[in-house]
Amino acid sequence: MKPTTAGEGRRDADRRALEAWLDALVAERGLAANTVEAYGRDLARLWDDLEKRRVDPLAAEAPELQRHLRDLRRDGLSARSVARALASIRGFYGFLVDDGRRSDDPSVHLTSPKTWRTLPKVLSEQQIDSLLSSPDVHEDLGIRDKAMIELIYASGLRVSELVDLRLGQVRLEQGYLVAFGKGSKERIVPFGERAEAWIRTYLREVRPRWLSGRHDVVFLNFRGRGLTRQGFWKILKKYGESVGVPSLSPHVLRHSFASHLLEHGADLRIVQTLLGHADISTTQIYTHIHQHRLKSLYDRFHPRR
Repeated sequence: MKPTTAGEGRRDADRRALEAWLDALVAERGLAANTVEAYGRDLARLWDDLEKRRVDPLAAEAPELQRHLRDLRRDGLSARSVARALASIRGFYGFLVDDGRRSDDPSVHLTSPKTWRTLPKVLSEQQIDSLLSSPDVHEDLGIRDKAMIELIYASGLRVSELVDLRLGQVRLEQGYLVAFGKGSKERIVPFGERAEAWIRTYLREVRPRWLSGRHDVVFLNFRGRGLTRQGFWKILKKYGESVGVPSLSPHVLRHSFASHLLEHGADLRIVQTLLGHADISTTQIYTHIHQHRLKSLYDRFHPRR
């Protein structure tokens, strides 16, 4: 008879523990066969993952289980499916404790996918450069579009704040504007020299030729009227498609503005003020973007990830 190796013995123990839990689901909780099979598949996937990392499933700790859940989400599994995988993990490790096979439950503090927020889309700095280079500044429309895109990325304005901007709100000499956000809350928003230069060019060379009647809206369409939010969205979508970023929206530029500030060392409170967020918890989503990028880079490049 072939002797049993330590590895084979451990795998047999793992399999017996899993089978005992699945049997208990049927006998004690009366779960349907399809549900039990689904839990079994979830744990079989966990087994494969842990064994690839040379981790004994019966001895796995919380960080290893949380990494498994995170990888499931990263690999495209829906939040609902990951939630079921978490339920399977909690049920199994709770059973191990109740059955005396473990003294602690590593699944107690695992994070539920329901608390994982979908991270907003942001452009890389290289994509921003391509986008800002796409308007044809030899044409009036291109000059206007260039000024608008430069400004919204330089300031993080909401699209409504951009298209409703009035001449009296812009302080070109000082390099800032006065924005009126949600609830007509006023805030001071600085912008850089590049945005300032293109706004000046637009105001000097384009707007006077287009202006129809007497009004003080900064950005006009070629008929001399103010742009709508939908109008600017269509403009931006066109440029996004030209640089390989389909379905580009103004809010993506606002997200990119905030994310890039944090990546370059800005304080979260400063970003909150610039965006006009009443609650800093709204702004904290951008720290998650930053952390997600760092983790992705680590996973791609570290030799012992």
